[in-house]
Amino acid sequence: MALYGVVGDIHGNKEALVTVLAALERRGAVRLLCVGDIVGYNADPDACAALLRERGAASIAGNHDLIALGRLGFRRCANKVIYSLRRTRARLAPQTAAWLETLPPNRLVEQAVLLVHGGVRDVEQYMVTPGHIRQNAGYLRADFPAARLCFFGHSHEQKVYEVDGDEVSELATSSGRIHLSRDKLHFVNSGSVDAQRKNSHKLAECAILDTAGWSVEFLRLPYDAASTETKAAAAGYRIGPWLDRLYSARHMVFGRPD
Repeated sequence: MALYGVVGDIHGNKEALVTVLAALERRGAVRLLCVGDIVGYNADPDACAALLRERGAASIAGNHDLIALGRLGFRRCANKVIYSLRRTRARLAPQTAAWLETLPPNRLVEQAVLLVHGGVRDVEQYMVTPGHIRQNAGYLRADFPAARLCFFGHSHEQKVYEVDGDEVSELATSSGRIHLSRDKLHFVNSGSVDAQRKNSHKLAECAILDTAGWSVEFLRLPYDAASTETKAAAAGYRIGPWLDRLYSARHMVFGRPD
């Protein structure tokens, strides 16, 4: 049993990831768990992958990682994501691609904590309603019967859901450390390290998991978002308004690309 830092949805944002890693280290959470989407959208996919590799993070593949490798298509992506991931595909270093290829779709930690990216059985599912959580609790019981806690990403919001039988409750995330019940299932989203697509705030999000005390604590940290955006724009990761409209028109005629 140990103290873990939980990160995800990094999306090639080096400034945010460096900030998060430093904060977790100060708190003593030197063991890292990553729920995927290490690359995509921002200009530093190789640097972000290297930081996680150097720290021995127990990582899984997110949909952006799979799309960057060409193992998953663009069909469920917005225009800005398609545009940025095409840049990522073209510029990803061979050593980064080779490491991403080794990442599993899920990972069980200490036999009781499952890491997934989207849903338990669908890497691109957004788990954002009690119904989604209820469905995935069924999958969790069937596929990973020993697991009591599931960390997920993809929806970019810090959340804690408690499952008692078929009843799903959302717990408050603003009350500091959240103590979990060992008799119930929990689904936790640690938030998004990358906040470049968020309008309300530009804060890097992560969580600290204490498997001895069976508790979760959320962190939200300011980072140099302006530098991230400047680099991404200069490196061609941002789609302009006219090209965005052209993409939409092409999708209406030909459908979304695979």
